[in-house]
Amino acid sequence: MNHSANFLPRFWQYLKERFPLHSHGILIAAFSFSAIGYSRFSRELPGFIEWDKFLVCIFNTITLFLLLRIFDEHKDAEDDAQFRQELPVPRGLIRLSELRNVGIAVFALQCIITWFTFPHMLPIYLGVIAYLLLMGKEFFVKDWLKKHQFWYVTSHMLIIPFVDVYASGYDWYLDGAAAPFSLIFFFGVSFMNGIVLEVGRKIRAPHDEKEGVQTYSAMLGLKQSILLWIAVLVGTLVFAFGAAYYAHFPFSVYLALSIYFVCTIVAAFSHLKHQTSKSAKRIEHASGIWAVLMYLTLGGFLKLIEWL
Repeated sequence: MNHSANFLPRFWQYLKERFPLHSHGILIAAFSFSAIGYSRFSRELPGFIEWDKFLVCIFNTITLFLLLRIFDEHKDAEDDAQFRQELPVPRGLIRLSELRNVGIAVFALQCIITWFTFPHMLPIYLGVIAYLLLMGKEFFVKDWLKKHQFWYVTSHMLIIPFVDVYASGYDWYLDGAAAPFSLIFFFGVSFMNGIVLEVGRKIRAPHDEKEGVQTYSAMLGLKQSILLWIAVLVGTLVFAFGAAYYAHFPFSVYLALSIYFVCTIVAAFSHLKHQTSKSAKRIEHASGIWAVLMYLTLGGFLKLIEWL
C-alpha cells in the first residue's frame, strides 16, 4: 500500500467499510433526536429544541461514535492483524497512527465547537470522553474482561447511556432543569438496543465462521445465539413499554412497538431455516431498523411533526 497517496480518499474508503455514514449517521441521528424528544415529552413541553442545539448535538454524537470506532481499531489491532487481515488497518489501507491523528483532530473540533456554542455541555461531554478512554484501556483489566464475556459487553455498552445523558442534556441540562426520572427507562432502551446491535452483527452462517473471530453463533451455537438475540429484543421492548408508560404515551405507541418486535424476529426464524450469509445479514439489518424505529417512536417523531 502506497501511503504517500492522498489521505482523504483512503480515509473515505475506511469510513465506507468501518463507519458507513449513510447507515451509522441515520441511526445516531435518530438516537440523538429520540433522546431529546423523549426528554421533552417527559417534561411535558411542546415542540423541539432550537435547531442550532440539535445540529451541534448531532455532530458531536456522530463523531463520538467515530471516536469509539477509532479506539476499537487500536484495542483490537493485535487480533485483527492475526485473524482479520481483510480489514482496512491490517491490509494497509490506513495506519493506526493516521487514525489516532484523526481522533485527536475530532476531539479538538468537538471541544472547540462546544466551547463556542454551548459551553455548559462541556462537563457532560468530558465525562463521556473519560469513560471512552477507560474503554480504550479495557478498564485496566483486559485479560479478565476477555474471560468474562457478559461483563465485557456490559462495560462497553454502558457508553451508550452515557452518550444518552449528553444528548438529552441539550434539552433538560441547558434549560437548567433536573433530568426527568423516566429517562432511566429510555437509557435502558438505549443500553439494550446496543446489545441488540452487538449480538445481531455477530450471528453468522456456519460456513462464515472464522478462527479467532468471536461471534455469538460460534460461542453459543446458532440456535442459542438467536434465542439470546430474541431475549434481548424482549428486554428492550419491556424498557420501551416502561418509557412509554412514564411519558404517558397513547396505546398506539405500544401497538407500534409490538408490531416492530413481531416483524423483527421474522429475521431470526428465517436465519434458523436458511442459515446463509444473506439470512445472517438480515438479522444485522433488522437490528438496525428496529433501533431506528424504536428511537423515532419514543422520540415522538409523528407528534413533533404535528407541532413543527
